Amino acid sequence: MEVLRERNRQGQVHREAVEAFERMYRAYRSGADGRIPWGEISPAGEGDIVSLEQFKTPQAMAAGERHLGEVAWIVLNGGLGTSMKMERAKSLVPVKGANSFLDLIAEHVLGLRRRYGVELPLVFMNSFATRDDTLRALARHQLAVGGRDGNPLPLDFVQHRFPRIREVDGLPFGEAGDRDAWAPPGHGNLYLALRCSGLLDQLLGYGIRWVFVSNADNLGATPHPGLLHHLMTSGLEFAMEVTAKTAADVKGGTLVRRGGRLQLLEIAQVEDEHRAEFQDLGTFPVFNTNNLWVDLAALAHRLQAGSLDLPLIVNRKAVGDVAVVQLETAMGAAIGQFERAAGVLVGRDRFAPVKTIDDLLVRRSDAYLRGEASPLVVNPARAATLGPPLVALDPRHYGSVADLDRRVPVAPSLVGARSLRVEGDVHFGRGVQVRGDVVVRAADGAALVIEDGAVLSG
Repeated sequence: MEVLRERNRQGQVHREAVEAFERMYRAYRSGADGRIPWGEISPAGEGDIVSLEQFKTPQAMAAGERHLGEVAWIVLNGGLGTSMKMERAKSLVPVKGANSFLDLIAEHVLGLRRRYGVELPLVFMNSFATRDDTLRALARHQLAVGGRDGNPLPLDFVQHRFPRIREVDGLPFGEAGDRDAWAPPGHGNLYLALRCSGLLDQLLGYGIRWVFVSNADNLGATPHPGLLHHLMTSGLEFAMEVTAKTAADVKGGTLVRRGGRLQLLEIAQVEDEHRAEFQDLGTFPVFNTNNLWVDLAALAHRLQAGSLDLPLIVNRKAVGDVAVVQLETAMGAAIGQFERAAGVLVGRDRFAPVKTIDDLLVRRSDAYLRGEASPLVVNPARAATLGPPLVALDPRHYGSVADLDRRVPVAPSLVGARSLRVEGDVHFGRGVQVRGDVVVRAADGAALVIEDGAVLSG
C-alpha cells in the first residue's frame, strides 16, 4: 500500500480521495467483484417509481418555475469519446452544424435564464483530460454567474484521478508523470469531488438547494420545473430518472429493493446464472438514464458522516500490452445512501445520448431539432409510432467521427425512417431521404455513392 500512497502523493491527490481509493483498492485485492446475492434483491415496488406525467400540469410547472433559481445544473464531461476513436472531450464534436454538445447545452441554459429570469448556474465536472479543451470552448459563451461574495461561481470542477493498477501484481502502472498512469474514478466521484473542490459549500451559500446532474452527451436532458416542484414538496432527497426498457436496453442498470432501500443494480453486479432474469422486461421494466436530482443539504449532511460507500466497479483495460484495472464507482449507486429516494419514470424525450457513431448520425439528422424544452427535441413532424430511428453503420467504414464526416458530410433525412442499416463503404450525397426500413449495401472492395437528392425507402 505504501507504494500506492507515494504514487498518490506524487499526483497530489486530495487526502479524502486517497482514503476512498485505498478502501476500493483493499476491496479489489481481497477479491471483491461487486456481485450481489440474487436472493437479497426484489423489483422496485409500488410507490418507488413515480411518473413525470403527473407533474406536467400547468400548476406544477408554474410552481416549479418559481424555484428554478434554487437549482444548479451539473454536466458530467469527463469522457474522451474513445469508443469513437477520439482523444479529446467527446462534447466538442459538432452535432448540429458547427454547434457541439457544449454549444447546444450552453445556449439552452442561456435561453432558460432569459425565459425564467433566473441565473441557473451551469457547472461541468471535467476530468484532468478534458478540462483545458472544455474551458477554451466555453469561453465564447457568457455563462458565469456571480456568487454572493462578488466572485463568480466556477464553470467547472475536476474529478479526482486514481492510479491505474497492473492486474498482474496490483502495483501502479507506469510512472507518476505519465498521463496513462492515471484514470478518472468513474462518475461516482461526483460527490467527493464536489465537497473537496469547495463547490458544495459555494452552491449552498449561493442559495442552491438542488442539483440536476446529466451526461454531456445526453441532449434530451434539462431541469424540469414540474419535477422540481414535486421534489420540493415531497421531502425527497434523491431522485433518479428512469425510462422504459426496450430490447436494446435490457442490460441497462435498474432500480431494485435491497435491505429496505432502493438501490441501483447494474448487470455487472448480477450473478451469471441470474442475468437472464435481470434482462426480463416484465420483471425489470426500466433503466437508469443517469439524470439525477440531489438535495445538496442532505448530501452535505450525509458526507459529514463519512464518504459515500458506493459499490466498487473493477474496470479492466489494456494499455499497450499491459493489462490494467481502473477502480471506479457509479453516481447513481448513491440512491442507496438516502432514506427518502425515488425513481421518476420519464419518456425517451429526456434520454437522447450519443454513445456511438450510429447515435451521432441520428442526432445530426432532422429526426432531432434544436428546441426550447431541451437542447435537442424530437422533430414534431416525425410519427410517434416510428420510435427513435435505429441506425447501424458498418464499423469497418464508420469507426470514427472522421469516417462519418468523410462519408456523410450532410446527414440524410431520417424524419420518416424507422431504421437504416449500412453495409460496406457507402458514401451519402446531400439531400438524401430515408423512409421506413432501409438497408444499403456496397459490394465488397467497392465504394457505393448515394446520389444527391436520392430517396431510399423500404
